[in-house]
Amino acid sequence: MYYKTKPYRIFSAANHALLLGVAVLCMLPLWHTLALSLSGRAPANANRVGLLPIDFTLDAYQKTLANPDFLQSLSIAFQRTALGTVFGMIVIFLAAYPLSKTGGMFRSRSFYAWFFIITLLFNGGLIPTYIVVQKLGLMNSLWALILPSAVNVWLLVLMMSFFRGVPRELEEAALIDGAGHFRILLAIFLPISLPAVATLSLFTMVFHWNSWFDGLIYITKAEKYPLSTFLQTILVQIDTSQLGSTSRDLENISNKTVKAAQIFIGALPILAVYPFLQKYFVKGMVLGAIKE
Repeated sequence: MYYKTKPYRIFSAANHALLLGVAVLCMLPLWHTLALSLSGRAPANANRVGLLPIDFTLDAYQKTLANPDFLQSLSIAFQRTALGTVFGMIVIFLAAYPLSKTGGMFRSRSFYAWFFIITLLFNGGLIPTYIVVQKLGLMNSLWALILPSAVNVWLLVLMMSFFRGVPRELEEAALIDGAGHFRILLAIFLPISLPAVATLSLFTMVFHWNSWFDGLIYITKAEKYPLSTFLQTILVQIDTSQLGSTSRDLENISNKTVKAAQIFIGALPILAVYPFLQKYFVKGMVLGAIKE
């Protein structure tokens, strides 16, 4: 067997070592942030914190969790991510199904396919998009963060490619039994495409959780910022008022440790989701990549 040969074992060991090294490099910044958030004021201000906390303390986390502005932005981020992911996946799922059909079954397929492809290559730009959002009265609302990015054409193409891999005999048998397209979509395509749905949902979820720029331009009230926009704001400014710390607090707590605690707490929800979707992730990542 080829996998028992010496060159293959050497390649496999080198491959594992390389991937392990890349994984460690990806984890180092987050690990440093965790160590900084658990360190005392003096070593944090002196930049002496590396990968292990110095003068261990949980004061930064206590201060962060007592900050109403942080908790408000965290709540808005959860609402945006949940609503944006569900709405985005519904739109992608409903659009991918008809576009996966042949021209004989859906005569206008080419028109709509080119319509989506053109929007993938060209977009209206920031200013026209801003004007549209403003004229629709969506400013300072969650829909201003969700609707402009509801249709991710790249994810739509991936879902469409997955649907094309579903055996046509299943659909034909359902049509003979009297099922309509909507029932076929829910009863046949949805259960089969769970790996694809889980993977694309994770991509959409990460996008909404990490997006900060749209919150900065569509939300004019700081109390309505989602978490990523709130963190970006406090990271680029010197004013520590949004950290929820008074000057007396800062005598004992460094603003660096508070910022690190907020960043780490902000990253935790997405990190917690990965293990639950991992079993679908590998299968979903190669959707459309295998041709027989």
